[in-house]
Amino acid sequence: MKKIGLTGNIGSGKTTVSNVFKTLGVPIFYADDEAKRLMVEDESLKNQLLNVFGTEIYDNNLLNRKYLLKLAFNDGSVLKRLNEIVHPVVRNYFDDWCNQQSSAYVMKEAAILFESGTDKDLDAIICVKCPKTKRIERLVHRDSISVEHIKLRMSKQWDEGRKVALSDFIIDNDGDTLVIPQVLEIHTNLLK
Repeated sequence: MKKIGLTGNIGSGKTTVSNVFKTLGVPIFYADDEAKRLMVEDESLKNQLLNVFGTEIYDNNLLNRKYLLKLAFNDGSVLKRLNEIVHPVVRNYFDDWCNQQSSAYVMKEAAILFESGTDKDLDAIICVKCPKTKRIERLVHRDSISVEHIKLRMSKQWDEGRKVALSDFIIDNDGDTLVIPQVLEIHTNLLK
């Protein structure tokens, strides 16, 4: 079974693209969602996070994402340490999940696939690209957050061009180019 990565910067449309692949019957592992879930449900991970970041990161046994994001995005060393703790746990969970699948290929959707180094565990990478102005517009509408906050979050990810250069397949999700034909072409190639 092939393991395919799906990445792209925040607001690029990874979810839209993954939903098309999902419609084609491809099992999708949403790394960011699994990381959030594991930070609450995996006791060993939770204890590590408590030891490093303090009790404020949990509120009534739920992850205080606002507090953690504030810490992480205001201090690069905190974000680096958070990733060092969380990514190995997510990687192990992904491996276990893959062992339960029986399709020709599976897909791991993650915004920071290259940044986390987990691209090395995959057979091919698909990058969803979209102009920065369009991504900001989508995020303001979707998340109701300020442009300044969006730009801060964007600054923590690699430049889109760098991701595109390292990827095997590119999907242009600029709002004008049809996504489904691009996905179908890649799907056909991955089934070979």
